[in-house]
Amino acid sequence: MAIFKPLPTVTQLRHLIALSDHGHFGRAAEACFITQSSLSTSIRELERTLGHQLVERTKRKVMMSPLGNEIVARARHVVTDIEDICDVVTAARAPLIGPLRLGVIPSIAPFLLPRVLPAVRRAYPELKLYLREALSASLLRQLADGELDLLLIAFPYPIKDFDFHIFAEDPFWVAFPKGHACGLKEQVSIQDLKDQHLMLLEEGHCLRDQTLKAAGLSVLDSGNDFQAPSLFTLVQMVDNGLGLTLLPKMAVDTGLAKSTGVQVRPMEGKQASRQIGLVWRKTSARTAEFRKLAEFFKDELATPLAPRSAKP
Repeated sequence: MAIFKPLPTVTQLRHLIALSDHGHFGRAAEACFITQSSLSTSIRELERTLGHQLVERTKRKVMMSPLGNEIVARARHVVTDIEDICDVVTAARAPLIGPLRLGVIPSIAPFLLPRVLPAVRRAYPELKLYLREALSASLLRQLADGELDLLLIAFPYPIKDFDFHIFAEDPFWVAFPKGHACGLKEQVSIQDLKDQHLMLLEEGHCLRDQTLKAAGLSVLDSGNDFQAPSLFTLVQMVDNGLGLTLLPKMAVDTGLAKSTGVQVRPMEGKQASRQIGLVWRKTSARTAEFRKLAEFFKDELATPLAPRSAKP
């Protein structure tokens, strides 16, 4: 006769992960949509089940014990695998229904999502899309830990151990102050950018490295003294005559520079662009759905926008 040892529940493991992530019972309980007392009870029951203390409790803070940290790392994989089981059932019923946790980088979210999401809602009304905006490195960690299901990021970017589907090219345009010599050209070449003060995003933004590559520059010879936290700030810096920058076409198309004195021109060459795509875990049961969504985005982006002048 088989003897079954008591096992922790998925809910208890989720509560432990939340406590590890937030380092505070109150914030972890809020993230789990339960009361603090319920979370405390759940953690105590988990410790009793495993027969070992996992959490060090003091008056000032909460810390995971060394064993607790190991259990959290294993729990992340367990919870992700169980969620994948649920995804198998969801995918078998119908494509693109139920919850989908999508991570998006800041240089894409405000420019692409408003264009494609209305069509997604019409085509897949039962899809419940939860969005999280962060830098690529952070999103990939969350994807690996099972906190996110799918990412929308820009390439080139190293994504080993993940599957991906690139669905769009996003050319770079040069943004410069009114009266700059680039305004006399129909297209701007890499040579035109030599000896120019090229404004960049802060370190950690993949667009920063993609901009340097498109301009044929390194950080050392970009002439960059200031770094901006967003494309919106970059445009304001250019408008104040501090230098030039490169903007993705999707940002230009949405009128990012329209209300300023900044002028824009396309760059020469097929290499002066980034690529847009979706990324997911290789073990995900929703691969077919994600490829379908990528093709949906591709078709939607092929629909022309209302005419918008690139030259102020």
